[in-house]
Parts: sequence; C-alpha cells; structure tokens
Amino acid sequence: MKTLYDAARYVEFKDGREASANVGFSGEIQSISAGCQYKDEQPIQVAMDVLFELGRGPQAQGDKKTYRYWVAVTDRNRSVIAKQTFDLPVTFPSGKDRVFVTEKLHDIVIPRAALTTSGSNFEILIGFEVTPEMAAFNRDGKRFRLNAGAQQAQAGTQTTPQ
Repeated sequence: MKTLYDAARYVEFKDGREASANVGFSGEIQSISAGCQYKDEQPIQVAMDVLFELGRGPQAQGDKKTYRYWVAVTDRNRSVIAKQTFDLPVTFPSGKDRVFVTEKLHDIVIPRAALTTSGSNFEILIGFEVTPEMAAFNRDGKRFRLNAGAQQAQAGTQTTPQ
C-alpha cells in the first residue's frame, strides 16, 4: 500500500497563482497503516487506516471543505483492477487552520484467480482527486513551509514555492 506521489498532496491556489498567500484549502496524506489476510480460496481482505493532515490557507472560503480521495487496486505494475472514490467532509474549528483525520477503510476485497495467487501480485494506491495543475505541482516537488502563509500575510509580500 502506498500513496501515489502525484496525488499525495492537495493544494488549491486562488487564480492559479502558486504563492503561499494564495493557498485555499490543502491536504496531505501523512501515513497509511494496513493489514491483509486471506486463506484457502478466499479473496484477500484488506483493512487500512489513512491519516490525513488538512489545512485551511489564507484564501480558503468558509470553515468547511469536502475533500475527495480515491483508493485503487492494481495488478502490480500493470493496470487498475478497481478504483473507488470517497468524500472526506471536514469542518475546521474556530481559530484552527489545520486538522488531522484518520479514515478507516476496512472493507477492501481483492478477488484471487486461484488458490496459488499471492497478495504480492497486487498493489493498493491512494491519493487525492487532484487537477492536472495540482498533479504537476506535486510532481515538481514544490512545497511551502507550514508557517509561510502566516508570515507572508503579515509582511504583505509574495514568495515562491520551496
């Protein structure tokens, strides 16, 4: 189980301008813990806990955001077998710009063609539903320091991504 790099982070920019002062809502998949089991001819049953860190930047409108993320099962290094999208509604408490949420996904089932089909033949990927621009931002490895938006709002200037 792993996060797809291009979709591991979610960063909205006002007017598409990549600057910390222009960040709306953001999110990052922090960790995944998972386990699987299968016996005899039974399908593989997977349980995952996914920790999300979600943020509300200086350009975020309101205190609520529904993030969308997906989980895909692949035939290792070949093709997607199944993909499911989930909504993650979040309300940011008053005065808070960051929350952590753990999603528990305990009903992932991977059918096996035969008794000899091992779980190592499959891979589970997870990621945010992102725009092509967000994927490019992630792929390029661009990031902001966590406190960059607060400092920039006070200074009234812009910075480039770190």
